[in-house]
Amino acid sequence: MFVSRVSRFGTQMVKRLTKGTLTSAPKTGNLPKVYNYFFHSLKHQTFSTTTAHEEGDKEVEEISVTFVDKDEMETHIKVPIGMSMLEAAHEHDIELEGACEGSCACSTCHVIVRDMEYYNKLEDPTDEENDMLDLAFGLTETSRLGCQMTAKPELDGICLELPSATRNFAVDRYAKAT
Repeated sequence: MFVSRVSRFGTQMVKRLTKGTLTSAPKTGNLPKVYNYFFHSLKHQTFSTTTAHEEGDKEVEEISVTFVDKDEMETHIKVPIGMSMLEAAHEHDIELEGACEGSCACSTCHVIVRDMEYYNKLEDPTDEENDMLDLAFGLTETSRLGCQMTAKPELDGICLELPSATRNFAVDRYAKAT
């Protein structure tokens, strides 16, 4: 969980550097100012293993999501807007692997959207996501990667099915090598 938060922090930093939103750090390579900017802003972010209902002075909007495991057991959770389904699953101890920590480099966070109406509300998958989905076990017409699905208000009430198995090629390669 810590690794995913650190990688999300690094992703934020790269996005801001490439968009040029760091006004306090000149583009001459003055990295201490860049680090100070991000570590200072990090103090104001809520990091918790439970869903935050308030962040600073504002209330965080949440949606309802249902995960259905391979035994048809349903788990209903609240997910803050902007959080990926993979992160939400990890915060609520739902067995959605996510071996690549949400970097869209595996298919172990494969989920199946049970309702086509909700599936159509999702953004189209990127080429990278489609490539990873091709490797997923039990691929369906409404399959998506949990790391690429972000909570947004129109997804309130979505139901995500976990496939009966996953394919983790890093583990498979290791097992074949030994």
